[in-house]
Amino acid sequence: MQILFLDHVGSLGGAELCLLELASRLPGARVVLLEEGPLEAALKARGVATLVIPAPAHFHDASREGGLAQLGAAAAVPGLARQVAREAKTADVIVANSQKAFVVAALAGRLARKPVVWYLHDILSGEHFSRLNRSLGVYLANHHSRGVLANSEASLRAFRAAGGRAEVSIVYNGFSTEPFDAVSEAEVLALRRELGVEGAFVAGIFGRLSPWKGQNVFLQALAQTEQTRGLVVGDALFGEDAYAKKLRAEASELGLSERVQFLGFRRDVPALMKACDVVVHASTAPEPFGRVVVEGMLAGRPVVAAQAGGVTEILRHRETGLLTLPGDAGALASALTRLRTETGLRERLAAAGREYAETAFSHEEAVSALTDALETWLE
Repeated sequence: MQILFLDHVGSLGGAELCLLELASRLPGARVVLLEEGPLEAALKARGVATLVIPAPAHFHDASREGGLAQLGAAAAVPGLARQVAREAKTADVIVANSQKAFVVAALAGRLARKPVVWYLHDILSGEHFSRLNRSLGVYLANHHSRGVLANSEASLRAFRAAGGRAEVSIVYNGFSTEPFDAVSEAEVLALRRELGVEGAFVAGIFGRLSPWKGQNVFLQALAQTEQTRGLVVGDALFGEDAYAKKLRAEASELGLSERVQFLGFRRDVPALMKACDVVVHASTAPEPFGRVVVEGMLAGRPVVAAQAGGVTEILRHRETGLLTLPGDAGALASALTRLRTETGLRERLAAAGREYAETAFSHEEAVSALTDALETWLE
């Protein structure tokens, strides 16, 4: 099967990391990006045929929340669709990896007479999307797609609640244990020394800096704990620099300047996770999937996660990790204190989480789920 993936960004967000892993494991897969960035280099390094068709700035200016920028983005769609259609001539299917990409793909599919599938990595709710954007995505899915790949049951439920009637198949993100297994204990100890946390109890939160990702909740929880150091790993990817600046100011106001380090974007995430004693997920809104939760489990570290969205499909409370209510800094602080003081619980959750993650979220499972769905829809 010749799959042409389409994504509107070139950065390495969660959906793009999923695309990278899938495309590199599907023979003959090609990728078209509508923006330059590190994703292009990462795909090419894996041997994936990749083309960048740069979209004009006004296309990228449009946000999920809507506004006048939507008009400028809409004007760019026909030209982009024509270029994508030319690339799709030899493809069996176009798989759009984002909503913006899906808008372009829907028209490109009609022009090239190729089926289109949407890989939905988001929860279509008012917390993340304007009513117009939700309606547009659902309309295109219902009338201009062969089906929708959802990255979790949570994403599927939100799609149905928004009026989605298209066929849906769940394709969870796939992961490899290799990046985590390749990190030696000597490397972990060296990294802890480099960070100045040798001998300390360390909690880390990983992911792009965004208000709904809950880094501020993490800081508030640390302010309520003792003897816990914090690592904030990630940077603002989508114009959220003001929030990133606000976080650093809040850390200072909470008296955490000596206990929290902001490490920015890092490529050594597996090593950093293993350098932590606990990995934290603190999103305040339902997470479509929760890659960082699986990664923390694969790193062999206990995970404390916000109990909402796709996270509840990954982690079982007190069995493979701990769940706390979204936005509840006090509950998160209590969970961190419990893991710091109860070594046996920490070790049990870490072992159970690792065992579950490596079987339930393998690359083989993801590729099989995707190809099975596409083959069914393209018969």
